[in-house]
Amino acid sequence: MDTLERISSKAWQLTLEYGPHVLMALAVLIIGLWIIGMFGRALVRLLKKREVDPSLIPFLRGMVTTLLKVMLVLSVVRMVGVETTSFIAVLGAAGLAVGLALSGTLQNFAGGVMILLFKPYRVGDFIETQGHSGTVNSIQIFNTVLKTPDNKTVILPNAPVSTGALVNYSTEAQRRVDLAFGIGYGDDIDKARKVLDEVIRGDERILGDPAPFVAVSELADSSVNFVVRLWVNAGDFWGVHFDTIEQVKKRFDAEGISIPFPQMDVHVDRQA
Repeated sequence: MDTLERISSKAWQLTLEYGPHVLMALAVLIIGLWIIGMFGRALVRLLKKREVDPSLIPFLRGMVTTLLKVMLVLSVVRMVGVETTSFIAVLGAAGLAVGLALSGTLQNFAGGVMILLFKPYRVGDFIETQGHSGTVNSIQIFNTVLKTPDNKTVILPNAPVSTGALVNYSTEAQRRVDLAFGIGYGDDIDKARKVLDEVIRGDERILGDPAPFVAVSELADSSVNFVVRLWVNAGDFWGVHFDTIEQVKKRFDAEGISIPFPQMDVHVDRQA
């Protein structure tokens, strides 16, 4: 009977000592979770107002609210009277171990966040990066998926894409087509220039502003080379590129203007 009384007395003492702290901790936990939920919803509204990529919003909200919940739980545990120093040390060591094990994955995750935040490219853009080029099919949190012109799927990790060199061919409405044509040294330069001008004027896709540029660029070993620079709408780039080459070849043939093959003079010393 004495043992039961001692247990009851001890329990009552613990209740009086820790009960208010437990009740206060529960109240803080409930109110804290409610505030974190409100903050999460406000963060979503703010991100949508800032036109952040929709695929990034859940991840940002999850990271922020999870961090706040961990801080809340640590505060509640401390209020109850539990020493949290060792707990934080164990949690930090575990976090470090997981971070080292998943370092590559975390880097790709961070790269995906940076891409979605700063938008160096969007879905549908044609880009060149990491030795690959293609249309962006999707931007995932760990990878970017490209569709190449020959219909291959290329999956690139976001970490090197976000930190490496990248060319986006879709950001500007207009692009410049750079071409080079060579004629023989015996051909008439003015006649060749006139043919090039006529081919350019005959294509309505070639813009007048900026104006097309045609000039002799080089006196090469076997040919006199022209450089041709044409401004077009981005969607017309490849069509104008290929069609101009074809039309120039046909017109040069019709006008008797030669396109010389590379030549090399070989001198044989017969004295030996």
